[in-house]
Amino acid sequence: MMLKTLKSYFGYTSFRPLQEQIIKQILNNLDTLVLMPTGGGKSICYQLPALLMEGTAIVVSPLISLMKDQVEALQANGIIARALNSTNDETTNANIRFECRQGRIKLLYISPERLLAEINFLLKDIQISLFAIDEAHCISQWGHDFRPEYTQLKVLREQFPRIPIIALTATADKITRNDIIRQLALRNPGIFISSFDRPNLSLTVKRGFQQKEKMKCIFDFIYRHRNESGIIYCMSRSKTEKVAEMLENHGIRVAVYHAGLSSAAREQAQDDFINDRVQVVCATIAFGMGIDKSNVRWVIHYNLPKSIESYYQEIGRAGRDGLPSDTLLFYSFGDIVLLSKFAAESKQQEINTEKLNRMQQYAESDICRRRILLNYFGETMDHDCGNCDVCKNPPERFDGTIIVQKALSGIARTDQQVSMNTLIDILKGAVNQEIIDKGYDKLKTYGVGRDIPARDWQDYLLQMLNLGYFEVAYNEKNHLKITETGRKVLFGHERAVLVVIKREEILQKQSGRKKKQAVPTQIPVTMVFENEDDRLFEELRSLRKRLADQQAIPAYIVLSDKVLHLLASSRPTTIEAFGEISGIGEYKKERYGKDFIEVIRKFTG
Repeated sequence: MMLKTLKSYFGYTSFRPLQEQIIKQILNNLDTLVLMPTGGGKSICYQLPALLMEGTAIVVSPLISLMKDQVEALQANGIIARALNSTNDETTNANIRFECRQGRIKLLYISPERLLAEINFLLKDIQISLFAIDEAHCISQWGHDFRPEYTQLKVLREQFPRIPIIALTATADKITRNDIIRQLALRNPGIFISSFDRPNLSLTVKRGFQQKEKMKCIFDFIYRHRNESGIIYCMSRSKTEKVAEMLENHGIRVAVYHAGLSSAAREQAQDDFINDRVQVVCATIAFGMGIDKSNVRWVIHYNLPKSIESYYQEIGRAGRDGLPSDTLLFYSFGDIVLLSKFAAESKQQEINTEKLNRMQQYAESDICRRRILLNYFGETMDHDCGNCDVCKNPPERFDGTIIVQKALSGIARTDQQVSMNTLIDILKGAVNQEIIDKGYDKLKTYGVGRDIPARDWQDYLLQMLNLGYFEVAYNEKNHLKITETGRKVLFGHERAVLVVIKREEILQKQSGRKKKQAVPTQIPVTMVFENEDDRLFEELRSLRKRLADQQAIPAYIVLSDKVLHLLASSRPTTIEAFGEISGIGEYKKERYGKDFIEVIRKFTG
């Protein structure tokens, strides 16, 4: 029944990793925590059970744009879904409430505030199948996008004790995950952590570039991605407008999106991007959370993001359809100074400063970038990815097992109760009040690293952190905790390979040296589909655009780029064969089959 429903509504003949187990857990009325990267198939984990269970699934979502996108996509698959929010007029909302009471709606999207307003009224009048809390990291103060209104959602457990709660997020470290479970009062939840690896995304970092060099690199990058959608994230509103103006002067179709614009202007920018009227959006981080646009082919960060969670979520907006996509991150000393100031002035100074430090470490690292990202989210990868700038230009490495063992031994002998700076003091044999007061000068590891400069220890420890040998518990005064991977090296079961430190002062406030010009990496931007005809693909894309415009919906909601590529390579000439293509369900087969088959027949005839 599950597979039949999957094919019928979503057009897939098999589940992605973990989806089937998650759906079975929910169908058994059990609480569930789901961590899947953007584009990993999170939504189907609650949408499919909603179709199979009696009643209406209530989906809590933080953004109106996100609800709109999800509802349109569901309706395009023939599923009755609605969003109850403030942009509807009262008549529309009254009709939605009526449909809910009639039991006609399978999925109702709602904001946390609206949910609390309806909890003693509409929600008590209808049969509810499940509660899905999307973007669940918003509930945790440790999360990167904390929203106070989310913390009131624990009332769902009190008011509806028998209805399963599913919490879903694309970005949450171990501390945030535990906090989500506690805040929502989840009962012995099944915890499903999908791989955070998005191998289709290339990862490139460029540091120390001035504005002219950045823009030259960006123009070259966009030229390689002709007619392909992309997002440029900037730190400030003024920067988004300045970058957009420079792109416009080069004839690139661009929109601007930031919180200083009117809501009408922001909606217009988002709508133009979703409907391919512009190629690029220059935006602050306010943009993109509510977008399921599957054919974003690239993401550029003009400035350093404030945390790895933010960065990972933002690059995750590229390549949601699984096709190769590129990401490029610029950063400079100025970014660090400004973001450090923001972190220091925030309400959660310690947490935000630590998260910024980890982001800086990622950008400055000489270790496979994908390994760093995966380790941050608690996933270990034992090989380099081959699809990041470090892998493509590998640094010199050496057997650093002894160095790593000295450091991990220092952490172990302090009962994992020290920060990075204190550990360096212990290894260097420093004499200061904390070392003496806590008796660290009596440890076996005291002074064992005197031969290595403190600056180099800092670098080696960052490499060890990025390799996943220890983690930082920023809810415990930034104390270092040895991981399972680290224990294997500490006890001699595995060797550790470190990068040779080469002192090149890249980031200086005032550097008299001329920086190197950007030389963009040659990256293949399209996947090869067997026997695909490019001209047919373009004709199918034109047809998709016409069909989308007729219905006033985004083109990717009609059919994704990946489906168009499959059609252009397999060229089905019957409605039944059209329906066999992955990603085409019964509703889309009936609705669009005739039009697409006609174009394919003309082309092949």
